[in-house]
Amino acid sequence: MDWPDEWLLSLSWTLKVSVVTLVVLALSAASVMKFTGWGRNFKALTLSHFIPGRSWASWQPILSITAVLVLAIVGVRLQVLDSYFQNGLYTAFQKRDASQFYRYMGIFGFIAAVNVVQVMLSYFLGQLLVIRWRVWLTNEMLTDWMTDRSYHVANFLPDAVDNPDQRIQEDINSFTSNSQDLLLGAVSAIISTCSFVAVLWTLSGPMSVFGFQVPRAMTFAILIYVTVASVVVFKVAHPLIRLNFVKEALAASFRYALVRLRDNSESVAFYSGERVERRNLDSGFRAVIGNAWDLVHRNVKLNGLNIVVTQLSVVIPFILQAPRFFSGAVSLGDMQQTASAMGQVHDSLSFFRNNYDTFATYRATIDRLIGLKKVNAQARKMPTLSIGTDRRLDVRRLTINLPTGQPLIEDLTFTLGTGDTLLVKGPSGCGKTTLLRALAGLWPYADGQVRRPTGTQALFLSQRPYLPLGTLRQSLYYPEDTATDSDPARGVDILHRVQLGHLAERIDEPRDWGRILSPGEQQRLGFARILLNRPRIAFLDEATSAMDAGIELMLYRLLRDDLPECTIVSVAHHHTLESVHTNHLDLSGSGGWALSEISGTVKG
Repeated sequence: MDWPDEWLLSLSWTLKVSVVTLVVLALSAASVMKFTGWGRNFKALTLSHFIPGRSWASWQPILSITAVLVLAIVGVRLQVLDSYFQNGLYTAFQKRDASQFYRYMGIFGFIAAVNVVQVMLSYFLGQLLVIRWRVWLTNEMLTDWMTDRSYHVANFLPDAVDNPDQRIQEDINSFTSNSQDLLLGAVSAIISTCSFVAVLWTLSGPMSVFGFQVPRAMTFAILIYVTVASVVVFKVAHPLIRLNFVKEALAASFRYALVRLRDNSESVAFYSGERVERRNLDSGFRAVIGNAWDLVHRNVKLNGLNIVVTQLSVVIPFILQAPRFFSGAVSLGDMQQTASAMGQVHDSLSFFRNNYDTFATYRATIDRLIGLKKVNAQARKMPTLSIGTDRRLDVRRLTINLPTGQPLIEDLTFTLGTGDTLLVKGPSGCGKTTLLRALAGLWPYADGQVRRPTGTQALFLSQRPYLPLGTLRQSLYYPEDTATDSDPARGVDILHRVQLGHLAERIDEPRDWGRILSPGEQQRLGFARILLNRPRIAFLDEATSAMDAGIELMLYRLLRDDLPECTIVSVAHHHTLESVHTNHLDLSGSGGWALSEISGTVKG
């Protein structure tokens, strides 16, 4: 072989194959996305990432994947050249030709150098593609999950998805990396098969099969062998798709149970509920282990078949080519190249067989991600109560139902002006908290008109305020950023005013404050938020349930003194709060209500 001409031929071959591969890949992708379920899900999930626009950044994904594919094709060509190198090297050994030996050593050095560059570039560009893809898809999924509060409204759906956090964090990482690995592996396998079949074709001779002379028989033999083996393995491996999907769901549920126990450790410890919690954890873990054994049994069959097929493929080329070698029809180099080429054809065709379980996991990952997107879309279609903007709280003919359709509150109408206060009372389960959810626009089973201050001008406090991870100052200013306040000392002053002065020195200490502070301290921190954010209206849902009556009254009077124009709506059972509210709303739980004002009583 004339190696200088071979380098030019390789360059031309790489360019031609790259163009053909990109065209065929585009047509194949279009067909898969049109005619297969998982392809349609892939299209809905991420195709827009690879559609270039006017900006340079929008071209980066398609250019990156093109570069990675071209480098994969270069890698295949290097393998072909390596097979010719081995042929020449072993032929030089057979002829005891030292000059040819050193010549091929020089050729090997060049091939090895190019291969090192190709491998390093492939890795870097591949990681660049995957990381940018992961960043884009994570941003897309987070935006989709949080738009219109889908992360919360989805809880009202009958078929809400499990563990969206795990889908966004783990499944996206798995999806992007497996997409690249499977694509490059498949492209390399197909091109490698075609390339080395051509090599085998030149090395194969005729063979007598049942009395018939079959030309180039060795080439047909390896193709038939691997094809039959792959069909058998696919049949054995098919149940892995469902098993891998279940594995992800069970593992995520077990992990969530562990996290939930950690987050509620104090309550469990007070109840001495370890026995019940352990039983629940054991039940979840047994399901995980049961699925793991199902996967083991299926993979034992799959791996056993793969090993048998691979072991047989090692000796087949020597068995088929041995008669021609002993007869002198082929050289030792031809024998070695035959074994190498046949091994490459076998490995390439076996890619789909060996990676069937990976593809099964990949399909399950796509199903989980697209499932989250579908649930988010369903959540956005849930009916929502339109909230208009006004300086007052104006409620007109508000009707609130349970998901079953049973009415909790019917035709509620009232208006609260600037600085008015309303105490919502009633028996447990009558809809007090649900009313606040409806006024916040979080309850889908409501109808009517509500106008109130919106955005940062409205603040809702639950019985146990949410404390984000970070410093105490960040928890204090939540949902605003600490950078919005030009006076850092103001936060320290407010901590003292709500009886949290003992925490002032730790205000910039990063901790999981939701686990450190007592319920009463967390509720006082909620009042501090109101003082800092100074909203036009504040909704307090059992926001003083963990306080004694003295601190409770002190905090309400503090709000009245500092924020006299703030409208306050409270849900509480304590009768002590009646004296600090100018309006009382009593709910019956069956649709009825009674609004008592300073000037009299309005009933509905």
